Amino acid sequence: MMTVNEVSKLTGVSVRTLQYYDKIGLLKPTSYTESGYRLYDDTALETLQQILLFRELEFSLKEIKKILSGADFDRNKALEQQITLLTMKKEHLENLILFARGIQMLGVTTMDFSVFDTKKMDEYAKRAKEQWGNTKEYKEMRQKAENRSQEEEMAVEMEFMKLFQDFGKLRGQKPESAKVQEHVKKLQDYITQNFYHCTDEILLTLGRMYAGGGEFTANIDQAGGTGTAEFAAKAIEIYSGRK
Repeated sequence: MMTVNEVSKLTGVSVRTLQYYDKIGLLKPTSYTESGYRLYDDTALETLQQILLFRELEFSLKEIKKILSGADFDRNKALEQQITLLTMKKEHLENLILFARGIQMLGVTTMDFSVFDTKKMDEYAKRAKEQWGNTKEYKEMRQKAENRSQEEEMAVEMEFMKLFQDFGKLRGQKPESAKVQEHVKKLQDYITQNFYHCTDEILLTLGRMYAGGGEFTANIDQAGGTGTAEFAAKAIEIYSGRK
């Protein structure tokens, strides 16, 4: 058995996050000490591994909970998908490193942007989500997208990114300030209106994903300036914690 602090040190997952996983029923401790401290056995740690791997597939915590608790959950099948996607990400990063080294050594001689193409990786992640993440939120998002024209879909995406441009303009204020918190509510309402019903729990998960690195963080920082994704995530965390 390991204490919550020992699990945190071993895995890099914060104690606060483990406590949150317990609260939402995603990862329950195996037992508790007489003093009330959480204890985890090897089975619980295996479940935590699955949670972290699904996070790499950009599943929400709600989706992961549904998958892991489902009667049809196939651990080996899930691992196959996770390995495939992680391998794609690895190859993508290696290509980007080679591309950057070429620019460093030779300078930019051609306007080649093919190295930035993530369509194959994105399509695989999409198929995996469709297979495992058959949630009402995903269905709602698909239905709303299907009812929009291509021009309308582009307008929705542009307006969505404009929300992060505005987050960037607010970075001089404290994330707990009334104006910033009002903007978080505006983001939540926009997601509900145009994608799916965005609960506080889903919003919190999105915030962590925004600041989690990779394409999401890069796109948000490009829209609002460096540090915008982290600032938005902090503001969302404060907003969700007040309810």
